[in-house]
Amino acid sequence: AASVEVREEIDDLFTGASAYWLKESDLQLRFCTNETQATREKFVAKLRRLGFDISVSEVFPPAPAAIAVLKERGLRPHLLVHDGLLPEFDGVDKTNPNCVIVGDAAENFSYQNLNEAFRVLIGLEKPVLFSLGQGRYYKETDGLKLDVGVYMKALEYACDLKAEVIGKPSPTFFQSVLNDMGLQPHEVLMIGDDLLNDVGGAQHCGMKGVQVRTGKYRPIDERHPTVTADGTVDNLAQAVDMILSQRGH
Repeated sequence: AASVEVREEIDDLFTGASAYWLKESDLQLRFCTNETQATREKFVAKLRRLGFDISVSEVFPPAPAAIAVLKERGLRPHLLVHDGLLPEFDGVDKTNPNCVIVGDAAENFSYQNLNEAFRVLIGLEKPVLFSLGQGRYYKETDGLKLDVGVYMKALEYACDLKAEVIGKPSPTFFQSVLNDMGLQPHEVLMIGDDLLNDVGGAQHCGMKGVQVRTGKYRPIDERHPTVTADGTVDNLAQAVDMILSQRGH
């Protein structure tokens, strides 16, 4: 089975075709993403326009997982997220919040909004902070951008607490994808551009991890002191060729 990391700024022209060839084989395929600037439905619609044959049930972003945690623990969130993600939380009780959820809010990461989230947390007897992923930065067409992990760390520091990460590289998040496929970690390969959250997170759970030299990849990743990818390829098409050729032997 294969899991693939996808973001909104996909820059690999072979991606849709590559996913097609994986799906045409008998391999299971899931798309694991820390995308938190759009609902899952809008995200899938964009991927379909880019050539993916993909259904909503095959995509695993952090927001639905977070909502399940809120229901399970009876929590009411204060949201510091992107406007595009708000519809995901339409059915969630947000009155008198007893936790904070922070996602990739982009321009919504103003001093006023961060301070409001800080005040909610600091005013709670038992403050709970959820972070939808913990990435440091990501790449879009106009360059690198700070990701949610930077702002998560600011709130952790200000409130002297540790956030609960929902999304990659959380082992719970990866395990939910494995459970959905009905597979063990050693049967699954993760492909992504983020050495720490995609490759390292997958390896920590017992999966293999392959890094693509697209997106946020940097050459220094191949000399990282603690995380070594099981393979590094130029793009997703090359990763798919590698997987399918190995299965032929």
